[in-house]
Amino acid sequence: MSVPDYLQCAEDHQTLLVVVQPIGIVPEESFFRVYKRISAVSQVNVRDSQRVLYIRYRHHYPPENNEWGDFQTHRKVVGLITITDCSSAKDWPQTFEKFHLHKELYSATLYDSRLFVFGLQGEIAEQPRTDVAFYPSYDECETVEKRIEDFIESLFIVLESKRLDRATDKSGDKIPLLCVPFEKKDFVGLDTDSRHYKKRCQGRMRKHVGDLCLQAGMLQDSLVHYHMAVELLRSVNDFLWLGAALEGLCSASVIYHYPGGTGGKVGSRRAQGGSLSAEAGNRHRPGALTSNGINADTSAEIGRAKNCLSPEDIIDKYKEAISYYGKYKNAGVIELEACVKAVRVLAIQKRSMEASEFLQNAVYINLRQLSEEEKIQRYSILSELYERIGFHRKSAFFKRIAAMQCAAPSIPEPGWRACYKLLLETLPGYSLSLDPKDFSKGTHRGWAAVQMRLLHELVYASRRMGNPALCVRHLSFLLQTMLDFLSDQEKKDVTQSLESYTAKCPGTMEYITLPDGLKLPPVPFTKLPIVRSVKLLNLPTSLRPHKVKSLLGQNVSTKSPFIYSPIIAHSRGEERSKKIEFQWVQGDVCEVQLMVYNPMPFELRVENMGLLTTGVEFESLPAALSLPAESGLYPVTLVGVPQTTGQITVNGYHTSVFGVFSDCLLDNLPGVKTNGCTVEVIPALPRLQISTSLPRSAHTLQASSGDEISTNVSVQLYNGEAQQLIIKLENIGTEPLEKLEVTAKTVNTKEKLYGDFLTWKLEDTLSQFPLNPGKVATLTVNIKVKLDFSCQENLLQDLSDDGISVSGLPLSSPFRQVVKPRVETKPINPQESSKAGDFSHVKTLEAILNFKYSGGPGHVEGYYRNLSLGLHVEVEPSVFFTRVSTLPATSTRQCHLLLDVFNSTEHELTISARNNEDLILHPGECQRMAIQVDKFNFESFPESPTDGTQFANAKQLEEERQQAKGLEINSKLDICWKIPSLKREGEASVEGVLNQLVLENLQLAPLQWDILVDGQLCDCDIVVNCKVGDPVPLQVKLTNWSKHSVGPFALTVMPYQDYQNGVHNYELQDTITFVGSNTFYIDSVKPTKDSVCFGALLFLYTGDFYLTIKFHEDICNRELPLSWFCLPSVHIRATEPVVQTKL
Repeated sequence: MSVPDYLQCAEDHQTLLVVVQPIGIVPEESFFRVYKRISAVSQVNVRDSQRVLYIRYRHHYPPENNEWGDFQTHRKVVGLITITDCSSAKDWPQTFEKFHLHKELYSATLYDSRLFVFGLQGEIAEQPRTDVAFYPSYDECETVEKRIEDFIESLFIVLESKRLDRATDKSGDKIPLLCVPFEKKDFVGLDTDSRHYKKRCQGRMRKHVGDLCLQAGMLQDSLVHYHMAVELLRSVNDFLWLGAALEGLCSASVIYHYPGGTGGKVGSRRAQGGSLSAEAGNRHRPGALTSNGINADTSAEIGRAKNCLSPEDIIDKYKEAISYYGKYKNAGVIELEACVKAVRVLAIQKRSMEASEFLQNAVYINLRQLSEEEKIQRYSILSELYERIGFHRKSAFFKRIAAMQCAAPSIPEPGWRACYKLLLETLPGYSLSLDPKDFSKGTHRGWAAVQMRLLHELVYASRRMGNPALCVRHLSFLLQTMLDFLSDQEKKDVTQSLESYTAKCPGTMEYITLPDGLKLPPVPFTKLPIVRSVKLLNLPTSLRPHKVKSLLGQNVSTKSPFIYSPIIAHSRGEERSKKIEFQWVQGDVCEVQLMVYNPMPFELRVENMGLLTTGVEFESLPAALSLPAESGLYPVTLVGVPQTTGQITVNGYHTSVFGVFSDCLLDNLPGVKTNGCTVEVIPALPRLQISTSLPRSAHTLQASSGDEISTNVSVQLYNGEAQQLIIKLENIGTEPLEKLEVTAKTVNTKEKLYGDFLTWKLEDTLSQFPLNPGKVATLTVNIKVKLDFSCQENLLQDLSDDGISVSGLPLSSPFRQVVKPRVETKPINPQESSKAGDFSHVKTLEAILNFKYSGGPGHVEGYYRNLSLGLHVEVEPSVFFTRVSTLPATSTRQCHLLLDVFNSTEHELTISARNNEDLILHPGECQRMAIQVDKFNFESFPESPTDGTQFANAKQLEEERQQAKGLEINSKLDICWKIPSLKREGEASVEGVLNQLVLENLQLAPLQWDILVDGQLCDCDIVVNCKVGDPVPLQVKLTNWSKHSVGPFALTVMPYQDYQNGVHNYELQDTITFVGSNTFYIDSVKPTKDSVCFGALLFLYTGDFYLTIKFHEDICNRELPLSWFCLPSVHIRATEPVVQTKL
């Protein structure tokens, strides 16, 4: 026997072999359709008996294997069923003749045969025959199964007769010697009468009868015969047949222990009737047998259990039988099949290691020179058996050998498709799948070197099949999953091969469906390049949208009537883990930053790299990049434009590398860091671009809120100078600009500003709105810098070093006093000239102009944008007021303000005040200027609170009050400076240089005293003329401008003469007389009220007289300051009366 049956299992020993073959030309599809129906009748209950016959059908069986039918009866063809097409009666005789010729092949062993004729109708078909069945067509053959059952019953009759015939042989009869084909020549000339020969004949016949009993469904009898055969054959050392008897004993025991079978077929065999009851079948499942296998229910069970082998003994007997087979070279097929049967039994017993020993023995069994097809079948069965015992990698190893055998060089037409199919089946054994998702989780499983070899073989088989798409898919998979295990040279080789294939067939993200229905998933290149992080970027500061704040706030849902709900809060927490706080704007370019890494040892070119999004219509703008070899982390920015509004989710990115298009989803990228993937797209907003008349600044301002300044401009001004900043506002977006708000904020300065730094009129600009796309509007901003003009201590020190007496200037003269300019005898030291006390110390002012604008659909939804302009102003000092003081004027309502002015510029400077002449100052020169000013009424300003508990508020209020006083004084002085050579001018403010004492001297007293002589108000240098001898009316008027009532007061008028030599003469009783008393009494005067006292003077002589008024200390309210009792001086000139002559 030369052709092994790798599908054999132990229970096949109880089957009858029936061959089903076509005669003539029969369509293959029709044949196998009938064959399937025939093979379905595999178990038949024998009539009037509890036995069951098992049938094994084959549509192809080598005749030489039939010659071993005496050795093992299940190898004997006992039935023949032929199928033929016969459409006319003329062909019938020839068809029937072919049937008889076909029977001759198996005539030595056949019990019975049948011929199924399809297509023949008429007289011939109506003749009743037992061996021929006629059917009109393949579709009209309902009785096929019934015919097969009748046919099997006929086989049983013959089988039973043969069993009875052989089993009842008398000892006196001569028993024939059963032989295998290769033994016949060895027994020629033997002594047939010897005891040894007879025992051999008896042992072989006992074994043969055991086979017949097993086929006839008599399991108990077969066990008895097998045991007897083993004893007889062992005594004569008939090893080949001893092995067969042991194998028969094992098969019967397996059938007893495992009613479900060992072949792995779906479903279980029907229980034998009398030989094996249903209850016994249920009791003796795998592992359910006791150590001695005894069942105490019936005597039959007891007898069977005694003769039946235990599961452990079955394997031992299999080993013994196989060892006997191994002694005979011509029994290689028998030995191989016995190994296969033993493995199937061990697989059920879960004894994998012992099963592997049997399989290893089967591998080394030498058969005749096998054909390539037989080799493929042998390796495939070995693979299947290794798979059954759990040796997956070993199974894959033999499956791969079978695949390579399909494409052996000796085959004229290699079966590359079969090779490819078998290679695919080996993948699970090597822990390899064709889904790249399985390689993105956890550590790598399996041997990478073997897996790469297998993938290369899949690529080669795909190429030989003429399927470049498969080549690309497998090469992509190799590069993606095995990248960490490829050497640098292998990486180059694989990529070159991939590029050559993709030139013919680019790699796509489509599933590839194989002919057998298997679908190969796409392989995205998530490692070319490797992405470490994905970050959605906010829009530039100037383009970020802001939501108008509502009363409810942004974090509270207006759809809920509750202020707080834990359900809402929880759901928001989940969204926040994915959703980003900032927003994108419809129609604006949005950016996503990826940190990528090139793991290849050469430059990696990535083409057509863009974003994959859902939720919003999104126009991705692809990018192309070239990454250096092993670049390390490299930032890549992908951009796109959302076309609609709503929630947009960035799911991943797409690339084109080596001709393979990949869609890489973030969910499939392990270890990728992201700040979230979902962002809200709001409606479109206009875009504002600003340009100014000032040059750009190298200084970059930083707003306190952290926002960036889009544009920075700078300007250099002298302290007190003003300049215009012209800003052009251009709408460069696609939506009209409908709303604009401008605010300013001074930042990063410790300098105190006086007056408004930046002013503008927005009405002129808003008159040009709405500003359509492409249009320009203009805004004029006035810049005016007024810092503190007071002199710093370091400057005073410098002036003192030059010999200028600053603090010791005489205060008595109200006129200008020229102070000598700085001399250049002072040694010039470069280090000293760069001191912080240098006069030309430049101060810096920084401000931010914020443009809040909106328009279009975004304005309707309550969104706006902010655009900031940074202004950097370098303020150079112009003039300093080194000292300020006051002198009283001739009028009680006026005083002289003395200012020492220092020119700190390098140019000649003129300074002027209201109603004063210009004062010319040379560089570094200091001069004093005196300005006569009217005293100020500060009572309208708020008073400082007296409550000490609010110290901070009191201090702040006092500062504001003093600042308001300074502003009032400065507005009246109107001090200006000019630099003619530069044609620049500005103001000089005294707000920061006025101290409390100066302010008090400039303030009008709350009690206003007015003296009228002869109805004329006396003040300053006013001289009242009167006649000698005429009474002169005198009025003293008190107006109370304080907040409290004052008085009563007592005043005494005292006249005197001034001799202009420091001597005052008060002894004027004979010169001046009072009409009435010279003392005036004033009662209490309420706030804003006045009181007037009247009197009269009579001058007896001519001359210049002065009046002084003194207050009585005992009557005067001592709580009031003396400055409140300042009365104007009175100068009266008495002349001779004019004498009128009568005509």
